[in-house]
Amino acid sequence: MIKRWGLFSLVFVLAMVLLAGCGSKETPADQPVPETPDTEATDQTEAEGTEGAQAFPVTFTDDVGREVTIEKEPETLISIQTSNTEILYALGVGDRLIGVSDYCNYPPEALEVQKVGGQDMDAELVMTLLPDVAFVTQYHFDNHAEILKQFEEVGITVVVTGSATSFDDAYATMEMIATATGTTEKADEIIQDMKDRRAALEEKAKEITDKKKVWVEVAPAPDIFTTGKNTFMHEMLETINATNAAEDQDGWVKLTEEEIVQLNPDVIITTYGYYVDNPAEGVLARDGWAEVNAIKNKQVFDVDSDTVTRPGPRLIEGVEQLAKLIYPEVFGE
Repeated sequence: MIKRWGLFSLVFVLAMVLLAGCGSKETPADQPVPETPDTEATDQTEAEGTEGAQAFPVTFTDDVGREVTIEKEPETLISIQTSNTEILYALGVGDRLIGVSDYCNYPPEALEVQKVGGQDMDAELVMTLLPDVAFVTQYHFDNHAEILKQFEEVGITVVVTGSATSFDDAYATMEMIATATGTTEKADEIIQDMKDRRAALEEKAKEITDKKKVWVEVAPAPDIFTTGKNTFMHEMLETINATNAAEDQDGWVKLTEEEIVQLNPDVIITTYGYYVDNPAEGVLARDGWAEVNAIKNKQVFDVDSDTVTRPGPRLIEGVEQLAKLIYPEVFGE
């Protein structure tokens, strides 16, 4: 049962603004039009005497086209985006974080770091903490340009990351953050591991001859939202040889119950179990859905929203989880 509709409205709006990466669940409905990150990151110099080491200063272009130069390896960081926080921990520099967004929840260590706001940053606190680098979002760049200017005036290097909607976007963001923090080798390892695991799933998916149609539900009734093309979930379903029931839609869209029933999906995936109790039970009990294949066969499952919408290292876990739920006969252990 839904705990509070008011809570849902608040959470969903926040989530839609802060993806595609930092609220416990970030979805991009109110986000500026997604851009493919343009991370032409290049080291300025080669490390001397240390093979493979990254030297500073480094200069790169962030996701809003700004040329950013970091003179020396940063010792203190702030991340006002959950996906960026996850990436920083995965890169092994989580111990440098002295501030994170109010919604950063993974890994658990992030919960212990000073909170510095979300869409509305606590600018005074950030400037008091005075990190070497602050990782912010395109939303902040578009709506709080004056605050970012203040950060730079007091000596904080600002790096802007855009909204990611594909695995390639996520890889590019990781590479940029790694360049900024001197961890490019670690980023290469993470990205290669993600690519290898995804390739293994694609290879195994070739065994599938009877493709299943999957309805992805990222918000419950009465305002049911799903993910069409240009979303991680769509790309994930393609990876495991499943059909997105909303493949004719683009981005995050709302459909009526009548429209969904007409699609007649074989499997229904929900992503809101973190604020709705027993989401599968609620879907299975909907009036007028009894003849939908997924309902008849009780193929309704909830997944961790963070692993299928947050552009970070755990995206590959999201694909693997979907594969096991949708095609247990192929991907089950």
